[in-house]
Amino acid sequence: MIKVNHLYKTFKTPNRKEVKALVDFSAHIQKGEVVVIIGPSGSGKSTFLRCLNRLEEVDSGEIIIDGQSILEKKADINKVREELGMVFQHFNLFPHKTVIENVTLAQLIVRKRQKEKAMKIARDLLEKVGIADKESNYPSQLSGGQQQRVAIARALAMQPKIMMFDEATSALDPEMIGEVLEVMKTLAREGMTMLAVTHEMGFAREVSDRVIFMDGGQIVEEGTAEHFFNNPIHDRTKLFLSQIL
Repeated sequence: MIKVNHLYKTFKTPNRKEVKALVDFSAHIQKGEVVVIIGPSGSGKSTFLRCLNRLEEVDSGEIIIDGQSILEKKADINKVREELGMVFQHFNLFPHKTVIENVTLAQLIVRKRQKEKAMKIARDLLEKVGIADKESNYPSQLSGGQQQRVAIARALAMQPKIMMFDEATSALDPEMIGEVLEVMKTLAREGMTMLAVTHEMGFAREVSDRVIFMDGGQIVEEGTAEHFFNNPIHDRTKLFLSQIL
């Protein structure tokens, strides 16, 4: 589903210092696979996700999504983004629109759906994420966990082929994390192709097909959750796990 080959991405700091966010980064994600990406702050995890939908432009390398190279000049990135659901750390809901309006807006404008169909899809998804009774509320009337579940429903409403979560629970109070993770677990069990940058090790253990550990813009180690948590090979991985488990 996703092939990434030899990505390089460099940022310049305000004082013109170069920061290498991705260094010869390669990864392949299969259809239906749930891949959890972990690593210390600044290791390139979020940059990798943002490069997949070209929210960040790479310096060099190749990204192929569902058979299409998205870095070619002729690539229609807006069409590619329609197939990539993205849920961010901060919910990015439209504050002046109700929950149901947030979930239907892109369906109407981007997918060109009839309003009746968009409303049905939105209501089905709000039921799925457990907040069907909040469709007339505004984001300011919701808890953080509820807002994030709206954001997930909004992404799912586009019926993407791939869902990406960029630290979707890190801005939430501890008691709200579980409700969002439960929605993510449901998606994983249903066979959605998922990439999740997260610090939630319990989630990684329970639902991931593969764990990728990044540091310094590179993959240090990857493997099944059982391998990663019970028998890591690299000293850097062992050190990281000793600090967070």
